[in-house]
Amino acid sequence: MGRIALAFRSFFAILFGGRLPDEVAATLGFIRKAAPVKAAPLAALPTASDGALQILSILQRDSRLVDFLMEDIASYSDDQVGAAVRGIHGQAREALSRYVRLQPVIDGVEGVFIKTTGVDAGAVKWLGNVPAKTPAGGTLRHKGWRAEKVDLPALGAKRDSSVVAPAEIEVE
Repeated sequence: MGRIALAFRSFFAILFGGRLPDEVAATLGFIRKAAPVKAAPLAALPTASDGALQILSILQRDSRLVDFLMEDIASYSDDQVGAAVRGIHGQAREALSRYVRLQPVIDGVEGVFIKTTGVDAGAVKWLGNVPAKTPAGGTLRHKGWRAEKVDLPALGAKRDSSVVAPAEIEVE
């Protein structure tokens, strides 16, 4: 910017605005130009699969559920499988209830006729000979489950959510 143009611009800016424009002040050396601020990279937003994998990770950590499901149990007797399931069941139930509060979709007695007025249509799966028009009720075969509250711990920023259970290596 030429000196005369700079002088006129400064004069009129001070006369009408009461202050020197920032770029003029920087050109004259009155203020330092700040280095452009680099925006911090945005952390990846959590996805639905992150939460699902986190629940699976918790069930593996607390009850070794994934190990049990991935094991070929065909060679074990029913008694051996039953004994293993009893321990896994209690641990998995406790881990799940610690982070998720589940409530029945329909709190009724299974095997009994129930009316579905007032029940969310998306929360009911109709079975059998279902007419074109939504029926008013039917025999309750399963209460269903609804997550009333989910309180998962925050995922660590450096944690790979696809790792359900890290490999374990013992050093001797």
